Amino acid sequence: MSLTKKDQRIRRSRQTRARIAVQRVARLTVHRSNLHIYASVISDDGTRVLASASTAEADVRKELGAAGKGGNAAAAAIIGKRIAERAKAAGVEKVASDRAGYAYHG
Repeated sequence: MSLTKKDQRIRRSRQTRARIAVQRVARLTVHRSNLHIYASVISDDGTRVLASASTAEADVRKELGAAGKGGNAAAAAIIGKRIAERAKAAGVEKVASDRAGYAYHG
């Protein structure tokens, strides 16, 4: 029996989350749409959101300016800085990313 494309993606994400759970570190999730970027730091047990940032926030939209879209590289840099600041304020020193190959140790 072969898995559908969606089932394969779900299987991979479950495996990645299981590896992160073994590490006992917070998990960084990032979602990008055409208009916005959303980032969240989730506790090591997966029950709480410790920090979040997105381009949908009013002050980020002001910082991007009138012509600035929320789904580009400039917006990603702003969101990266904001999520790092908020995670450190919440006491998070180390995160593992949902996406393979990405990790932050700060």
